Amino acid sequence: MYNKNNDNHLNKQSVSNGKNTTKLVDIHQLFPTRTEQECLAELRKHPRSYFAYQNMSPEWKNRFLGFMEGTKTLPLTYDPFFKKLFNPDIYPERLSSLISSIIGTKVTVQCILSNEDSMLPSTSLLLLDILVQLEDGSIANVEIQKIPYAFPGERMSCYSSDLMLRQYTRVKSLKGNAFTYKDLKTVYTIVIYEKSPDAYLTDALSDIYLHHGRTVFDTGIELKLLQEFYVVALDVFCESKYAKDINELNAWLSLLTAQSVDDLAALVSDYPWMEAICKDMSEYMYDPEEVITMFSEALRMLDENTVHYMIDELQKERDEAVAALSEKDAALSEKDAEIAAVLSEKNAMLSEIAALKAQLAALNK
Repeated sequence: MYNKNNDNHLNKQSVSNGKNTTKLVDIHQLFPTRTEQECLAELRKHPRSYFAYQNMSPEWKNRFLGFMEGTKTLPLTYDPFFKKLFNPDIYPERLSSLISSIIGTKVTVQCILSNEDSMLPSTSLLLLDILVQLEDGSIANVEIQKIPYAFPGERMSCYSSDLMLRQYTRVKSLKGNAFTYKDLKTVYTIVIYEKSPDAYLTDALSDIYLHHGRTVFDTGIELKLLQEFYVVALDVFCESKYAKDINELNAWLSLLTAQSVDDLAALVSDYPWMEAICKDMSEYMYDPEEVITMFSEALRMLDENTVHYMIDELQKERDEAVAALSEKDAALSEKDAEIAAVLSEKNAMLSEIAALKAQLAALNK
């Protein structure tokens, strides 16, 4: 594997979205300020939604109210919100532009693929999981992870191999006897961390938030291997000195990490073409039922994945405890064997002493 951070797309200017030449709308006008009382009064008109709101944790209540009051953004790193604003059936250019900015090659998303035929269980703590086929037949899997340690490199390899095998099965089925391995296209595994593993937080990597890996040979021979990996560290991006550089990748990462309407205002100031997605987000302020539905779905997925994660962790703890107990039992058995050997040796020595004493007594007669 190699790291392609020297390229890092940090010097690329936005070319696919074009600057908006019309006067920018004041973002704060798109997100008008409202009081908590006004927001809750509107929500009470929808009893089911209000009931769902009442069952939220204080943290999520505050996030919901912050958006409805016109001060906070929607949490786009969560699956329901992301898919509303990046749905390729409605906004085909958005997801294409995001993926293009990460992999450094212009691509077009053709369709979303189902994850149902995956051979791997989805038990890690995912915030977002979207699988798409690109126009040239390549596959890109974009995942946002809440807990970095739930998605180590070994698991990344398994996910990529799973995607490769699924593409092989699908293409071979379509091509039949005409199939050749050259019909297969690149598989891109894109993992985005909200909080990065320690390996990404070293001093040497303190400003690097995009990592690219692929298999290469130390002899320099060129083979077209089809698995590529991209890791995006959002927390590193927020602290990086390169985050202020004007380029398409930074635009999308700034949107994903935006927390407040002030953040959106700064974003649109640097990237006027982001105004459209901000407008689409602001329209949900007038549809509290839909916003509650998105929050509820995000929480349901988070709770479900948390349960899976906790089960995995408990199983891991149990296996470790059983292994430790087995090791302890083995150590005790070994100790017992050592004690038995010492006692046996001691008894043999006592028998030998007794025999010598008997011989000595016989000689003294």
